Amino acid sequence: MINHLNGSIVEITPTHALVECQGVGYQVFISLQTYDLIQSWKQGKLLVHQIIREDAHHLYGFVEESEREMFRLLIGVSGVGAATARMILSASSVAELQQTILGEDVASLKRIKGIGARSAERIIVDLKDKVSRVVPSDQGNPSGVANAPVRQESMLALLALGFTRSAIEKALDRVAKESPGNEPVETWIRKALNYL
Repeated sequence: MINHLNGSIVEITPTHALVECQGVGYQVFISLQTYDLIQSWKQGKLLVHQIIREDAHHLYGFVEESEREMFRLLIGVSGVGAATARMILSASSVAELQQTILGEDVASLKRIKGIGARSAERIIVDLKDKVSRVVPSDQGNPSGVANAPVRQESMLALLALGFTRSAIEKALDRVAKESPGNEPVETWIRKALNYL
């Protein structure tokens, strides 16, 4: 079983990365969350989950262990395949997904392409007692869990504007120290722009 790949990132798209290790190129399927983290990489390490079928061997890649853990929990739910799990993780961060499942928010899950009411309910029932074991990387941010979704949305918006991830992280850390826990995304972005 392949645990991770460490090599040159030859190609990156929003759906997959091509990682070359010792002359062998591996196609690794990724979520939009992972794409946002690695889109500027030339070299790096991706954690991998390997799925072997009779007709294909697929690799799914993650920068953060928390996303790989959540992916593994999702594919353990009856009726949720790897492609659906990747779609769910593209639509929300690990912290947001945790809050959705713990809050039994069927409506939020149903907004994700490919998830109907029955699938959403099954995900919530199967994972409600398990998702709290996954520790999202953004829980370590000074902003805390309550601000995690706002911070994530701000990050994606600022990346789209062309700023680097490291600069954005520093700016958002400063915003988090000044901001109360209930400010909207627009306010976070406006404040962060002052530090970029």
